[in-house]
Amino acid sequence: MSKDVVIALDAMGGDHAPDIVIKGVDIVRVQFPQARFLLFGDEKRLAPLLDAHPGVKEVCEVRHTDQAIKGEDKPSQALRKGRQSSMRLAIDAVREGEAGGVVSAGNTGALMAMAKFSLRTLPGIDRPAIASMLPSLKGETVMLDLGANVECDADNLVQFAVMGADFARAVLGRVPPRVGLLNVGVEELKGSDTIREAGDRLRSMENPPFEYCGFIEGDDITRGTVDVVVTDGFTGNVALKTAEGVASLFANFLRVGFKSSLLSKLGYLLARGGLRILKDRLDPRGYNGGVFLGLNGVCVKSHGGTDALGFANAIAVTIEMVSEGMIDKMIAHFKAFDAQGKLGHNGDTPSVDPDSDEDGLPADTEKVKQ
Repeated sequence: MSKDVVIALDAMGGDHAPDIVIKGVDIVRVQFPQARFLLFGDEKRLAPLLDAHPGVKEVCEVRHTDQAIKGEDKPSQALRKGRQSSMRLAIDAVREGEAGGVVSAGNTGALMAMAKFSLRTLPGIDRPAIASMLPSLKGETVMLDLGANVECDADNLVQFAVMGADFARAVLGRVPPRVGLLNVGVEELKGSDTIREAGDRLRSMENPPFEYCGFIEGDDITRGTVDVVVTDGFTGNVALKTAEGVASLFANFLRVGFKSSLLSKLGYLLARGGLRILKDRLDPRGYNGGVFLGLNGVCVKSHGGTDALGFANAIAVTIEMVSEGMIDKMIAHFKAFDAQGKLGHNGDTPSVDPDSDEDGLPADTEKVKQ
């Protein structure tokens, strides 16, 4: 990094906060010595942790609040009543220009609602989507949506394709990015009406900033058939959790197998170098950090149950995006592509009054995976 980057952290979000937040910063500050952090949370709980990690204390500024969003809070309730919460204040720091990006391991639905309300969406985009990179035979594959929008229409999927392609271009250097729609088959007649309509629109799009490869199936995700996998949040979240479960199951089978006999234990000693590489490639902590694409600001969602290493990776993703000027690049690409005109939407966030029962949020916001 050529200059300091400031990242806002929701220090109270997640199953193991604030401990993993402080330890995550302690890990990532070595890799990014020019990074500085704004910690939003309860100063009484943060102070002893910072005293135990003096290196972290040097690069952090604490912004006290004793309010935090709970995992069971509904997004609309969090939006109305959580104005002084650690999550909301961290997001607002990005809006006010105090920080370049925000990271939270807290309630996903609340984070989406607050980020959309505070940061607003880019022109041509109706809803933000969670995107992350998954391992594949050809490196990494970008996949979205991973849980922000349980139900999507064709407009949403087309917008996700444009956003995902821009993310793959900026982060992975894929030019032009190859985009595929996740479906139950590759034939054009397969899938729901929504999937087929989205496919028709992507196929007929003039001069798209990506190469549309048509429908793909679940096994294409790990094959690396495309650079960007597009799907709705329900399917994407199920696919992600299934992949994590399979990786854990595979690792467990290996452990049991290598302990089954003396020869197996000897085999482990001979193969442990390769197994260590395999473990690192399959470790979900290495891919922690889902990016909320489509917002006028960098917002990254960490897995709520991650440990310090996983949270550090989420911070690293945020720092890299801010350092690369990801949002400015996306805005420039969207203008060049005329996303607002071609996608048929103005991207304006509906007017939201946090004190009103009509909050302007998507109909499925309450059903977002928390």
